[in-house]
Amino acid sequence: MSTQRTISFPSQELIDAVGPIPENLKAVLWDLENDPETPLEDIDIAVLPYMANPQTLKNVRKAPNVKVVQTQTTGFDGMIDLIGDRADINTAAGVHAAATAEMALGLAIASLRGFPQSVRDQQQGRWNPQQWPGLADRTVGLVGVGGIGEEIRKRMEPFEVNLLRFGSTARTDEHGEVFATSELAARAPEIEVLILIVPLNDSTRHLVDAQLLAKLPDGATVVNVARGPVVDTDAIVAEVASGRLNMASDVFDPEPLPAGHPLWQHPNALVIPHNGGNTKAFFPRMVKLLKKQVQAWAAGNDGENLVHRS
Repeated sequence: MSTQRTISFPSQELIDAVGPIPENLKAVLWDLENDPETPLEDIDIAVLPYMANPQTLKNVRKAPNVKVVQTQTTGFDGMIDLIGDRADINTAAGVHAAATAEMALGLAIASLRGFPQSVRDQQQGRWNPQQWPGLADRTVGLVGVGGIGEEIRKRMEPFEVNLLRFGSTARTDEHGEVFATSELAARAPEIEVLILIVPLNDSTRHLVDAQLLAKLPDGATVVNVARGPVVDTDAIVAEVASGRLNMASDVFDPEPLPAGHPLWQHPNALVIPHNGGNTKAFFPRMVKLLKKQVQAWAAGNDGENLVHRS
């Protein structure tokens, strides 16, 4: 009979929803802040809390024998530095795809149709009709053609946009041409809406810098649903403050965005507090993934979305 392994979950709600689990796995509660129900050295697999702060996530190191770490996020930037070669890392890729695509489209429409201005007008009881650019007939640059990028592409289809897609390499797929990200600067003068959904790594950190922003046409909107550091904060602040560009973002650098940060002050900046994947669809989708993961782990397999092997 195989040895029983212990898997920690960050909430009792998640344990109850995923259970029952196979007999050769034991579920325990550990939110990475309070002591677990079992000695730390007994934990073999750790499901991390969703959107925990980095200091909390560091506590996973206190479990010396963890061999698998499961995130509840799609991105895993910083996780390899945190975990190193101690454990495999599995992500929640796919769980947040629909919700994040909704956010990208919603941010674009809200900015291009002046929703933030209408909210301010409503607060003042002011009837203030204006003509806004709208999404139809805009040239949209979608940077990132992975799972979430594809969900954004599908949702863009009915909106009658001219869509330019950018990936790590130039290629053609079943939906047409994909330009290399290295071509982004050359195409930037055409792009009226720039949507970012790339992972954060050395090649994408500050991908959108002052030079690239300067090439975007006047009145362009930058939509970031990737990670904050994909955009150079100082550079976007300068463009937004000047009134030349608009920003509609779910992610920031730093995060949380501090009180008094200049991005709070400008009417052409729409600030959302990293809510991209955080909808009521999240929990049942996460449970569905974890049900499959525990079966795989019980059978000695890797599970889905393995992004780093120890």
